[in-house]
Formats: sequence, C-alpha cells, structure tokens
Amino acid sequence: MGTVKIAITGVGNCASSLVQGLRYYADKSPEDAVGLMHWDLGGYRPQDVQVVAAFDVDLRKVGKDVSEAIFEKPNCTAVFCSQVPKTGVRVRMGRVLDGVSEHMTDYPDDRRFIPSDQQEATAEEVVSALRESGAEVMVNYLPVGSEQATRFYAECALEAGVALVNCIPVFVASDPDFAARFEARGLPVIGDDIKAQLGATITHRMLTDLFRRRGVALERTYQLNTGGNTDFLNMLNRSRLESKKESKTEAVQSVAATRIADENIHVGPSDYVPWQNDNKVCFLRMEGKLFGDVPMNIELRLSVEDSPNSAGVSIDAIRCAKVALDRGLAGPIHAPASYFMKHPPAQKNDDEAYQSTEAFIRGDD
Repeated sequence: MGTVKIAITGVGNCASSLVQGLRYYADKSPEDAVGLMHWDLGGYRPQDVQVVAAFDVDLRKVGKDVSEAIFEKPNCTAVFCSQVPKTGVRVRMGRVLDGVSEHMTDYPDDRRFIPSDQQEATAEEVVSALRESGAEVMVNYLPVGSEQATRFYAECALEAGVALVNCIPVFVASDPDFAARFEARGLPVIGDDIKAQLGATITHRMLTDLFRRRGVALERTYQLNTGGNTDFLNMLNRSRLESKKESKTEAVQSVAATRIADENIHVGPSDYVPWQNDNKVCFLRMEGKLFGDVPMNIELRLSVEDSPNSAGVSIDAIRCAKVALDRGLAGPIHAPASYFMKHPPAQKNDDEAYQSTEAFIRGDD
C-alpha cells in the first residue's frame, strides 16, 4: 500500500528507539518479528514507515542525518540496531518555547539538552518543511511539560494538513477544542500520552481491573517510578508534571471498580537516578480487602528499558493514523487512542479497547 511518511518532533530516546526499530524489523519476517503487536496493520508493515522530516533544538542533533542524530547525547537508550542507514533527512532547528526546562542548565552537558545557536524556526518554516517533505503523520516526542511547544507543532500540523500522533501528556486529542479543529480540517489525531508495551501504567491498569473482576476492594495504591534518562531529569521540575500525573492517575482510576480517594492513590515519576540511564524501575503497591473484609496487599517491581518499551506501540499508532487518513476519517480516532494512549478522549478497559482497535484495523467499526 506504499509508505507512511512521518515527521518527528523531538529526536530523543523515544525517537531513537522508533528509528532503530524501523530498520531492525525491515529484515524480519512475521514469524520472527518478536515484540510487535501487529506485523501488518491495514496493509502497512513496520518497514513502510519512513521518516521524511525531523525537528529538534539540541546543537548536537540539528543539521545531522536522522540516522546519526538518534545516537547523539543526551540520548542514552539501548542500541539494539547500530547500523541504521542514512535517511537523507537532516534534523531541522525547531522552536524551543517551553521544550527545555530552566533547571537543565544545572547538569553536565552529556545529561541535558544544549540549545542550538541557530535561529529558531518560525511556524511558516515548519509548515513549509512539512509540506515539502510530504509528511502525512507528525509524531510528537517533545519532553513532558512542553505545553506551548506541543501546541505550536499541533498548529503547524493543522496548517500543513498533517495527522498527529501525540505521544506525550499534553492534551490535544483529549482537548475538545483541538479535537474539533482536527476534525474540521479533515485530519486524524491519536493521543494523548503513549502507553508502553508492558510498562508501569499498563501493568497497574491490568491489576486494577483484575481487582475489580475478582471482587477485591482496592483501597490504596501507589506507583513510584525512577529513571536516569533526560525525561526523568526534565521531570525534576515538578511544575512540568501536572498533566503527566493526571494522565497516569486517570489511566488507573478509569478501570477501578469505584473511584479511589485522591489521598489514597499516588501515580507518577518519583526521582532521577543518573546511572539508570534509560532503564525505568517501577515500584507498585496495591492494598485491598478480600472476602470477609480480610486485608491483602501486593507489591511488584518492574524494570524495563523505557524508550523501546513504547516504540512498538508508536509504530502501531502511526499506522492507525495513516489508515484513518486512507479512510477519510478525521478528529480523534477513538479505538486506537483508547488502546495505545493513557489519556484518550474516551477511556475504556483494556479488553474493550483491544477489541475495538482490532475492529478498527479490520474496518469493521
């Protein structure tokens, strides 16, 4: 069915895992493509996804081929495909706005973004680059808390006629005004805040749903996460965490039998541990009552490489956006959003989200 042409905003660890994955699976067959939820999605395979534009603000990345930029500092994710061929696409200077937190200047150069001394791009320049590249889907990988910057790129996507997959917890697809504008423009939007393949939030959701199905009263729970990548460093600025905490908390609350009191649920990033790099460790505790009001609790420690853990989900979300474009759909694409995102416009439990997404892919919905 051809290619899926994408533009990436933010060439960080998640973009690195995505681009590595596109190459890694290019030589695979459906039988040995471990780690993908879908090999063929609506006629598109992973190798059909093609990066045609990319934007960043780090001087070590701007001007370099995407295949080189993904391995530059401060990226620190696992290298599982070191031989990524040249894409012929150079990373363009984007807009900083609130994309870089002020406290990042307090850390060594290899742990933080170093803003480029190139002149920042205007909206007109970004729109022109999107149109000239032929981009069909924009993938937003900006740092958590980039409210202004995300809205800037979303506006550019609307102007350029490009669909949007919003992988971060800034609310675009779940913002009624933005959702209506994408629909009026005839463009799909899938968001917000990508779920990992098997990460802290999806595990927390599944266990919460299990409590509900088995009649166990969930009374208190926490999810504490530590990591050493730039995202965790960025989130040391707690003022940038409001939407992230809301997104992760509501993802859990939405599948609970009854809503947990605010003082009895804590979900969110907890600390930055530099030597962990892109490894994310989740400490999960759930307390409840069984038959006869007898108390119980469960504790779990989950360790994952953070960025590859979401890349396969992103590939599926990207291809669903392209399928929606092919079918002339516009506005929030609810089925894949409910399955792939923590804060979709409409929450569903994961069984229902899975079934509706499979129906969407088949074209049955």
